[in-house]
Amino acid sequence: MTAEEIRTLIIETVSENGGHLASSLGAVEIAMALRAEFDPFKDRIVWDVGHQAYAWKILTGRKDGFASLRKLGGISGFPNPAESKADAAVAGHAGVSISVAEGLAAARDLRGGDEHVVAVIGDASISNGTAFEALNNCMTACRKVIVVLNDNEMSISRPIGALSRHLGRLIAGRKYNRLKEAVKAFCTKTRLGFMIGAARRVKGFFKKMLIGNAYFDQFGLRYMGPVDGHDVEAMRAALKVAKEEDRSVLLHVVTKKGKGYAPAESDPTAWHGVGAFGKKEAKGAGEGKSWSNVFGEALCELAEGDRRIVALTAAMQDGTGLRDFAARFPERFRDVGISEGHLVAYAAGMAAGGLRPVVAIYSTFLQRAVDQIIHDVAISNLPVVFCVDRAGAVGADGATHQGLYDIALLRAIPGMTICEARDAEDLKALLKEAIDRNGPTAIRYPRGNAVERKKSGNRNALEGKIAIWATGDMMDKAEEVAAKTDGVAVHARYIKPFDSELLARQRAAGMKIVSIENASVIGGLGEAIGADMRFGWPDGFLEHGSVAGLEKKYALDAESIAEAIRHGA
Repeated sequence: MTAEEIRTLIIETVSENGGHLASSLGAVEIAMALRAEFDPFKDRIVWDVGHQAYAWKILTGRKDGFASLRKLGGISGFPNPAESKADAAVAGHAGVSISVAEGLAAARDLRGGDEHVVAVIGDASISNGTAFEALNNCMTACRKVIVVLNDNEMSISRPIGALSRHLGRLIAGRKYNRLKEAVKAFCTKTRLGFMIGAARRVKGFFKKMLIGNAYFDQFGLRYMGPVDGHDVEAMRAALKVAKEEDRSVLLHVVTKKGKGYAPAESDPTAWHGVGAFGKKEAKGAGEGKSWSNVFGEALCELAEGDRRIVALTAAMQDGTGLRDFAARFPERFRDVGISEGHLVAYAAGMAAGGLRPVVAIYSTFLQRAVDQIIHDVAISNLPVVFCVDRAGAVGADGATHQGLYDIALLRAIPGMTICEARDAEDLKALLKEAIDRNGPTAIRYPRGNAVERKKSGNRNALEGKIAIWATGDMMDKAEEVAAKTDGVAVHARYIKPFDSELLARQRAAGMKIVSIENASVIGGLGEAIGADMRFGWPDGFLEHGSVAGLEKKYALDAESIAEAIRHGA
């Protein structure tokens, strides 16, 4: 297939199914060059964050099934070894590819194998702490790996930090490469070959002056590039050299995120991850106001009157709803790049210094900073507010992105308050309560659009035979179930600490206690309140598919829950 044909297939499929568009469009030629130079079923190609890897899937035997991308029972939106041997590792979170590749290479070395091991990592991912640790360990971890650095000057939001600026200087180093080749050609043409040796002796001086390229050499990798990442033949030539090297290599390729689709090229952030958009030039976000935007607006309102408030994120300014905050309060906004552990420890320092840091983070990425939440925030009871976006099932992004574990992870931490709003107004109120609290708070809310203010039509919490406790986003479902089972729905607005007095009164009244939550049933709300029947996501990694389809499959739709309660009553 040609690059144009691959891009057409990606655009057509994502327009129908949703997915990660801009990143995969930018990496098409990288996948083509890797497929041409390596055996995907013998050599190990590790993609760092697989939203770059749609072309790789197409080129490694999944073209015919690509229309099922992100659908229940179809092709995953991220690399997955269970799906294909061409996928060397699961790849949904940033920064781990070099570590995994080094492990695969070490295993190869110990058993005497001869396969190549390649890590494909983006310019923003390489600034992640785990990637730094892997680079630091490269010389001793294994005999050799090849690192392909995809430099598109973008993460999800704009890249942050000193390494990003360094890569910019390396791109400018093309001037050095052109000068070197020109001098070499001149010496050869004029038979002044003896001067080439002298030129090599001063090469380091000019290289340092024009590029400043000592960074990767210090880690024991031979630096090659920059190479045009949309020139397949140039990349193939570079990969041939990399395969012949007797030490680890970093190949720096420069690409354009969103290449081949004008809307994505002009606004790669908006087109990073999109819903189905058909043939329209639209962002696929749907109608209404998202929970993320409700949070962002509420935080701006509170920050107007409270100068202690600072907002922090890890390369997710737009995704978490902080774009307006960053524009209105630039001195009180921090984007630390893809470095969640640093983000939380940094927030802890701010809180210890008298500020009220608000950390906006997806549930799936909060997992990466649990140690810092315990060690740096909770032990000192610091007032850090964690606004946990995409909590619960997120659907088509699959196992690596489902936000199912935050309640279980955070509920075990002493002093941690956990809450969840039912509607937009309640989220604003919970945010104000959290900022005023002298201790850590997590406010969770799901993916999608927020509902407007809800007025419960249920009877008194002590009426009925069954008390159905539910997290905020499950309240509509809880009320539907209550109507079918002679029950009453209870909004567990605070999951920790929960309303123990109400629970005690309901038990004293002989009511059966049922819990419904958009989270793992293990360690969740139901476990906390000792519910007689607990409905949540089961003990297993939740695959990709629509949320409605997954709920039906796992009997978490309203009718299935009501039927289970009726049979268990």
